Amino acid sequence: MPKPQPEPVDPADVPDLARATIADARFPQLASIDGDQPRVRPVSPVRTDGFTVYVANLRSYHKTGEIAANPNVELCYMDSHHNQVRITGIAEVINDRALLEEIFSENPLLKHYLGSVDNPELIIYRIAPTRVRYMREWALDYHEVPLDGH
Repeated sequence: MPKPQPEPVDPADVPDLARATIADARFPQLASIDGDQPRVRPVSPVRTDGFTVYVANLRSYHKTGEIAANPNVELCYMDSHHNQVRITGIAEVINDRALLEEIFSENPLLKHYLGSVDNPELIIYRIAPTRVRYMREWALDYHEVPLDGH
């Protein structure tokens, strides 16, 4: 059986291809570290600005302690064509009240489940990218995405 041949990727198109993959996939997998054991789970971003992703969380979730102990995380998006974007980054808790209120007001599910931006269970992480990579299905080779998105 011959090996599938992926379409070539023009390096100038990589940022747009990566953004399109994120838009199509919508729900990435988040990897964090629990001691010496990696943990992966699906998450629902509440905002995406370029390659900076905001994820809501509850203080009672196990990943809260994992991220507090080691904020190095990775998000993996896979779209309906099996293209991938991997965002390696640092998760930081957002404390900016105006930003929290803005994100909360944009996400009806947060209001439905948590009632108020002041709910003590609510945490919103900003995952600031340190590395972004894109891979077209079957390519088995990642393309670096410039962090400035161009």
